[in-house]
Amino acid sequence: MLLKYSLGRYFMGTVTAKHLKQKTGEIIKRVRSGERLTITYRGKPVAIMAPSTSDETEGLEKLRSFEEAWADIEKTLGKTKPGFKGWKEATEWARNRT
Repeated sequence: MLLKYSLGRYFMGTVTAKHLKQKTGEIIKRVRSGERLTITYRGKPVAIMAPSTSDETEGLEKLRSFEEAWADIEKTLGKTKPGFKGWKEATEWARNRT
């Protein structure tokens, strides 16, 4: 649902972050039907929700699966030597940095 037309642009509906949290399913239905929404937090716009386009989702098909990506991370970690003997030593080092 587009609200007004002015200077060549449509104004969007507005939804508060609280309303988005409480009514996520309802908001998603509105966006899926083609509505663009401005999300506000404490009265200030922070994001725009809009239906995705085929151009935007085209690259998602090329992404690797989680399992494949995680296997690469594990493989890389297996090749490196830890800089600390354990988490306690690493935590102590991080706390004592100045």
